[in-house]
Amino acid sequence: MHAWFRRFLVLIALMFWQGGFTFYSSVVVPLGQETFGPIDQGFLTRQVTNYLNLSGVIAIAILASEMWFSRDVSLARRAARWGLLAATALLLAVLIWLHARLDAFLDLENMQLLDRRSFRTEHRVYLWVSTIQWACCVGLTLLAVISWRAEDRRDTGEVTGA
Repeated sequence: MHAWFRRFLVLIALMFWQGGFTFYSSVVVPLGQETFGPIDQGFLTRQVTNYLNLSGVIAIAILASEMWFSRDVSLARRAARWGLLAATALLLAVLIWLHARLDAFLDLENMQLLDRRSFRTEHRVYLWVSTIQWACCVGLTLLAVISWRAEDRRDTGEVTGA
């Protein structure tokens, strides 16, 4: 598979996953809470996050594949990318686990929250884990672009300090 196509897949996967997360959390959730109230918005978010998590699994697989075939000669950069990817995958596993825990606080049949205080506490943890994961993905994106640039410069014989 050509390097440009692997890179394209990485960008599309990250844009869909993290772009979707960013748009949903910064635009849809506040508007949904304003329009429907936080409880009803939460029942929608419960379903949306399943798709976000699935897109995360796919994006992580695409990132891992691209990194595996990368020709970046910087061992430090490669290690940083793999470390961030491992952290991102671990955080996704934590989010999936927390999602199941949060579901236990919901009465789906009556669309009610069973234990508001416990839900809020665990939901805050969920939000922090999501935010840390987002930061890891920003770092992964930055390192990917730097790595690709270094690979391209090496391939063309251009001398750099990067």
